[in-house]
Amino acid sequence: MDQQSGATQQDPGTEKIWSRDFLFIFLANFFIFLGFQMTLPTIPLFVEQLGGNDQLIGFVVGIFTFSALLVRPFAGRMLETKGRGFVYLIGLSIFVLSVGSFGFAVSIAFLFLMRVVQGVGWGFSTTASGTIATDLIPPRRRGEGMGYFGLSGNVALAMGPTLGLALAEVITFKQLFLGSAFLGLTAFLLASRITYKTVEKSEREVERRRWDVYEKSALQPSLLLLFITVTFGGIASFLPLYSAQKGIEGIQWYFFIFAMALMLSRSFAGKLYDKKGHGAVFLPGTLLIMIAMILLAWLPNSLVMFIAAGLYGFGFGSVQPALQAWAVQDAPMNRKGMANATFFSFFDLGVGVGAMAFGQIGHWLGYGSIYIASAISVSISIILYIFMGRRTVRN
Repeated sequence: MDQQSGATQQDPGTEKIWSRDFLFIFLANFFIFLGFQMTLPTIPLFVEQLGGNDQLIGFVVGIFTFSALLVRPFAGRMLETKGRGFVYLIGLSIFVLSVGSFGFAVSIAFLFLMRVVQGVGWGFSTTASGTIATDLIPPRRRGEGMGYFGLSGNVALAMGPTLGLALAEVITFKQLFLGSAFLGLTAFLLASRITYKTVEKSEREVERRRWDVYEKSALQPSLLLLFITVTFGGIASFLPLYSAQKGIEGIQWYFFIFAMALMLSRSFAGKLYDKKGHGAVFLPGTLLIMIAMILLAWLPNSLVMFIAAGLYGFGFGSVQPALQAWAVQDAPMNRKGMANATFFSFFDLGVGVGAMAFGQIGHWLGYGSIYIASAISVSISIILYIFMGRRTVRN
């Protein structure tokens, strides 16, 4: 009884989230995501300009995520052995150089190669940033803190695709990609100002973990995430082309509405997770995502597209931070980096599989079929959660 009263003596709300270093990681994450989001809807247009078709678009988009997937286990281990700052700054440097090189691509083969390199930088930097944020957030406010941290990417998402598509109409792709690289450089300068936490490990522990490629405690939420992020491949790669094919205007507003809904849901979903657990946010969020995919498969006009954007943003903004907090909460302190690596590896795998598979589906069956397949993938995640949910909710 004494132990319980001692554990609750301090109000979690008094534990500070917005420290100096948390603000720096928030801003660095914003600028790297802004640079990334500007290229997300414009790379398919660039591939088209270089002479590529839907299948090649899927491969160029998807290979990025697979290279990020391959390096994340190494990034997670290096976070514990080489330090947070080393991994983060190396990842940001690679990202800046690779995105800047897109502007000099004259063939799809070269762009494909540089997308592989970009994936390496993205895998290192995003695995590190999530771990750094986890280090800086008080444990009892982790769901809330990760929700705030996620806002940095959400604000970038609100601005990036719209800005990228607008700039693509008035400047060259070379200028666009160099501008994205400059935003990554800004993230690097901010990251260099952070005081990074170190995790002490014995040599025996380092050797024992040498060949680790995942954190076991993060597998369940990461598997659920995989079937949800498959939907990203269909939206980021093909929705601009799909809406243009149907003669529907306002694709820039789709991304803006999506991001606004994402931010709105994150403002309370993290707190709800801290109080009630993932059971209170997962099923409502995934149902909203599935409805959004069904609406996109139908897509008769701009209004339906905007409604789908709001539902998708609200659903994903609720689910993703809850799953990420779940992924790291049971990992030992010296395994938080590997837990984040596991989580984002499944994120990347879902996006990569979605982009490549949907490139084939879109080519042979039409763009609408992409979103039917996306809805099926989300329903698989719901079924898996129901099967594993009783045990995890009890825990």
